[in-house]
Amino acid sequence: MTTTLTFPVLLRLIDERSTAFRAAVASAPSLDLQVPTCPEWTLFDLAQHIGEGRRAWAATVAAGPASAKSAAEGAPAAPREREALLAWLAESTEQLLDALREAGPDRGCWTWWGASQSPPTCGAVARHQLQQMAVHTYDAQITVGAPEPLPVEVALDGVEEFLFTCVATTGAWPHKPTAFDFHATEGHSWRLTVDGDGARSTRISAPGTTPVAAVDEGPNAAGVSVPGTASELVLFVYDRIPADSLQIEGDAGLFDLLRAWEPEE
Repeated sequence: MTTTLTFPVLLRLIDERSTAFRAAVASAPSLDLQVPTCPEWTLFDLAQHIGEGRRAWAATVAAGPASAKSAAEGAPAAPREREALLAWLAESTEQLLDALREAGPDRGCWTWWGASQSPPTCGAVARHQLQQMAVHTYDAQITVGAPEPLPVEVALDGVEEFLFTCVATTGAWPHKPTAFDFHATEGHSWRLTVDGDGARSTRISAPGTTPVAAVDEGPNAAGVSVPGTASELVLFVYDRIPADSLQIEGDAGLFDLLRAWEPEE
């Protein structure tokens, strides 16, 4: 069963997560609250990052496949007054959604992810933008003391999107070949394999189901596995919750090696 969301669903969920982000900002007693999961930022800084980032990606999508990353030319700065900030955030989201709708999912687009498993298309940009909004919405919610799990459909796609976009590389893994398994309690599992050819992920059978042939055999058998809800897995890989909040099985130290790895492609 695929967890990849259709383009219209991606756009709807970006809008929904953006609305939830603004709701958290609206409820905050102060925009100067420190964000626990991004301690170098205040809530205002986080809101500014969200708005400026969505406007920049809107400009990048609109520029077409032959262009490099674009800036949002002439964009107004994030206002300090709360109601004006909320309106600015809503406009930022709408600019991104308008650009994505106009481009469609299959048009090429500049991306930063290079030789990953995600294509350089507007559909892949929308997929990553959803996860950016989802994780930063969690950041805003925890700042105001009301963190909520990521919606299941967002989180299930988010585990795979992170592995395909943020981890996949052709740079050689400098350690003993191994694999990392991620098991969402909602019934989906993925394996990240790292070796001399780089890092690649694939869907695998969930525990207790019919096994994929040879998935647990050979030199790249999983050295560590992480079970949890899809939301917990996404928050873990984005460093929003600590490893000790999950029941990691196997060599947890492999995650330290993975986080420290800076492959050359």
